[in-house]
Amino acid sequence: MSLLSRVAERAYWSARYLERAENSARLISVYGNLLLDLPDEAGVDWNTLIDIDGNNDIYAELYPSPNQRSPLRFLVSDGNNPSSIRASLRMVRENIRTTRDIFPSEAWRNVNELYLYCKESLRGGISDRHRHEVLTRIVASCQQINGMLTANMSHGPAYQFVRLGRNVERADMTTRVTDVAAATIMKGRDELTPFTNTVWMAVLRSLSAYQMYRQSVRRRIVPEDVISFVLLDDQFPRALRYCLHQLETALGQLPRPEDGLRAVARLQRQVDELDFNKLDHQGLHDWIDMTQLELGVVHVAIHRTWFAHGKTA
Repeated sequence: MSLLSRVAERAYWSARYLERAENSARLISVYGNLLLDLPDEAGVDWNTLIDIDGNNDIYAELYPSPNQRSPLRFLVSDGNNPSSIRASLRMVRENIRTTRDIFPSEAWRNVNELYLYCKESLRGGISDRHRHEVLTRIVASCQQINGMLTANMSHGPAYQFVRLGRNVERADMTTRVTDVAAATIMKGRDELTPFTNTVWMAVLRSLSAYQMYRQSVRRRIVPEDVISFVLLDDQFPRALRYCLHQLETALGQLPRPEDGLRAVARLQRQVDELDFNKLDHQGLHDWIDMTQLELGVVHVAIHRTWFAHGKTA
């Protein structure tokens, strides 16, 4: 099968935006519950999610005089934030709408229904009263669509680009959540010390990792164990190491994968050489920063190989 570069690119980005919407909805839901458990002096608030989102500059530009509702509006319903849930689902719909011939019809119908639901539900923002209900439905719908793609879409080139997009986005979110949590907790802020277990539990839940972590580690929550699980586990689907294996496998089923495979191999060596015993907080932050840069290199390699210059993939 010969796949046009524009079709391959839209398959890739539809998966990235779908994953981004699901991750954001889960993260906001978990942190909403976390804020109820933490005192104000702990210094954890909705702005923590702006740090994870990584769009601080856009937020400052759009909200020069922010109020208490601004972070949530920015993350959920602001169409000017390209990473907001509403904007992400709009891009999923647009990418799949323009390439419907390669996707199962059930997936397109569910994407369209989810977009229309969110367009109505998120009009003017999201109230505290309905936040959990709306976000839970978004997470469930995104998971349903991903399941349809996995079960009903032929695992040819188009699906491999879906896998690439999904796992680049998952790896990115996992490292962002880990970095911000480490920055919040491991700096030794005294006010947070009694709530360390609560915060790291929220980290696991925000990655849908809590139950699998408990099955794997089988002891109380320890920060180093949590970080090791979400970065180094080779069986949990949102762990960094697992995502890299998925990227390697998907790349291996596409033509001209050399640049992408080299970029992934560099990241895998970086993960294999990670030694928590030699890293303080700043060292972990620097390591994650380097990992984020290398994920960017993986994305550039994918774009340059298959999406640029209008070539076929």
